[in-house]
Amino acid sequence: MICGVSRNPSDTAVAYNQAAVLAREVGERMAERLDYMKISPQRMADIGCATGDGIRALQARYPKTHALAIDVSLPMLQGVRAHNPRFTRLLSRLFNRGPQLVNADARALPLADNTLDFVWSNLMLHWLDDPLPALREIHRVMATGGLVMFATLGPDSLAELRSAMGKVGADDTARRFIDMHDIGDMLVAAGFADPVMDMEIVNFTYRHPRQLLADQRHLGVRDAFLGHQSFRTWRKVFSAWPRDHEGRWPLRFEIVYGHAWKPAPRLTSQATPKRDAAGNAIVTFHPR
Repeated sequence: MICGVSRNPSDTAVAYNQAAVLAREVGERMAERLDYMKISPQRMADIGCATGDGIRALQARYPKTHALAIDVSLPMLQGVRAHNPRFTRLLSRLFNRGPQLVNADARALPLADNTLDFVWSNLMLHWLDDPLPALREIHRVMATGGLVMFATLGPDSLAELRSAMGKVGADDTARRFIDMHDIGDMLVAAGFADPVMDMEIVNFTYRHPRQLLADQRHLGVRDAFLGHQSFRTWRKVFSAWPRDHEGRWPLRFEIVYGHAWKPAPRLTSQATPKRDAAGNAIVTFHPR
């Protein structure tokens, strides 16, 4: 789920998989959107692949496509490898059908220009303080006509938690997320064309607020996601967090979806010819 920030080395892929419910749900919803995209990529990448749910789904959809699983975290990439049985990994190496694992930051991809036809990224961009450099890097490595598709968290996420912080006078330390219109502007600034942005709210409920803290710890992003609060402050925040009619703690996540295409380079117009004082064009001949 994350590329571009470091995870706690003690977090394991197993713990991540148990906690990554939101990422799996969003990934499935992203995959449904591919039904409306007429693409036949030769080379594709999942940037911020985590333990590989996304790249496995993409390979099932595009089995003949060369796939890259890219993440900044080595433990997550090891989780991609460990998910496949030994025999399946052997077949993947022999027939080049498994994803190629790449340990890299989204803002510095070790790929040549015009390499990829399709880039997928599920809940990665919001971990970058400024997603624009990553979008420019994705644009660089994409071939003309290539498609980028992503999901990220929007600013209405964690509304209930922020409200509870305000009620008890605690600092709002939860991470801030970028509005989808600003992300769309970044796509254009990065060189993409025809960006399409939309959003939806996904509602979660927790048996206890401590479950939220535990999940974010297993994902390796607790401090980056929720910020630093003392245990006493968390207790106050949890007490001000209203429950739903089933006695659970609700929490919303705004999911921003986007996709865009890499257009053909614009042809530069011919240079304006030099002219003399009378306005006549000056043409210089170079005899052999």
